[in-house]
Amino acid sequence: MEKTLKKFAVKLIKAKLGSRTGPGRPLLGGLDDRIVWNRKAEETKILEPVFQGLHINSLAFLRPGEPYQSLISFLAKKALKTGGAITPKDCETRTFLHELPVIDELSPDKIIGILKNRKTVIVASNNRDPGNMGPAVIAHGAVSPEQGFVTISSVCFACFIKFFTDYLEALQKGTATDEEHALFDMAAPGLKPCRKKMPRLMKGPFQTEEEVYSAVAEAGLKTVEYGLVDSYFGNVSYLWNQTLYISQTGSSLDELSGCIDPVPLDGSTSAGITASSELSAHMETILKTDCRAILHGHPKFSVILSMDCDPVEKKACRFSDQCHIKCPKSRWGVRRPHCSGRGGDRPAGPLQYPAPGP
Repeated sequence: MEKTLKKFAVKLIKAKLGSRTGPGRPLLGGLDDRIVWNRKAEETKILEPVFQGLHINSLAFLRPGEPYQSLISFLAKKALKTGGAITPKDCETRTFLHELPVIDELSPDKIIGILKNRKTVIVASNNRDPGNMGPAVIAHGAVSPEQGFVTISSVCFACFIKFFTDYLEALQKGTATDEEHALFDMAAPGLKPCRKKMPRLMKGPFQTEEEVYSAVAEAGLKTVEYGLVDSYFGNVSYLWNQTLYISQTGSSLDELSGCIDPVPLDGSTSAGITASSELSAHMETILKTDCRAILHGHPKFSVILSMDCDPVEKKACRFSDQCHIKCPKSRWGVRRPHCSGRGGDRPAGPLQYPAPGP
C-alpha cells in the first residue's frame, strides 16, 4: 500500500498539480491492516476519522499548486456565497463529477457528509484551517488510491476550464471584474507554451501484434507528456489485421501496458466489454474512413473554445442549458474541428497531435 500511495503522489507532482516540498506535497492515505500515509502531516489527525465514517480504501488530499490554487480559491469562495458548489459546464465534468461541493472548513463531519454522496469535496481557505495554507481538494477511493488521484486531477482540470470559460464569457459581455483580470494576469504567464516539436513515434505498417501494443502504449504516453489530456480523459486505438486495438475504459493513457483490448471488427469475441466507452465512435470512424489510428482527447483550451459562444446567440439558443451535449454549432481550433461542449477532436484521418494552446 505504501508503495502505491507514493506512486500516485509522484504522479500528482509530475502533473504539476502538487509540489515536491512544503504544504503542497500530495498527502495520500490507505487502509491496510492500519491506516498508512505517504508522509507525515498535521492534516492526518483530521482525515483519519473520515476512514471510520466511510467505507473507503483510500483518501487523497491536495493543496494544489499555482495556477490551480488561486483559481480554485476564487471559485470556492464564490460557491460558498451562491449555493455551496462549483458547477462546471463542460461535458466530461458534468458527466463524471456533476458538481464540485465546497465546504468552509477542514472538518471530519463535513467531509464525511459530502463524500457519502460525492467523489470529492473542496475545502475553501479560511482562518480556521491549520496554517491557512490555501484551498484543498479531497477525494476517496473505494478500491484503490488511483481513484483519488483521478478525481483530484479531474477537479483541477474542471476548475481550470470553469474559470477560463466564465472569464471569456465575461470579457465578451464586458462584465469581467478586477479580481478576474488579476487572476488571468497571474495564471497566463505560468501556462505551458505549445510544444512545436512533434514526438518521435513508432512508424507503421506494423508487422506483429506486439508492435501494435507498443505503438498504442507509446501514443498514450506521449499524449500525456505533451499535456493533451488531464486525468484519464482520453483514448487511443489502432486498426491492425481487422482488429481494433483500443485502450480500456478508465485506463491512464501514460500506463497502457496491459490495458489495451483487441476488438475484432466482426464482433467475434467479447473483448470490447472492457474497452473505452468511445469504442463505438472509434469503430464507426474506422469503418467509414481510411483512418487506421485514432487519438481522442480533451486538451484544456480545446474544451474552453468548444464552449465559446457569441452572447447574443447564446441568449437565443434553445440548447443554452444543455450546450455540453446538444449544441449544434461547429467550432474549430488549430485547424481542427472540435466537439461542441467537449473539446475532443472529431476523428478524421491519421493520428495527429493538436497543440494545447489558446
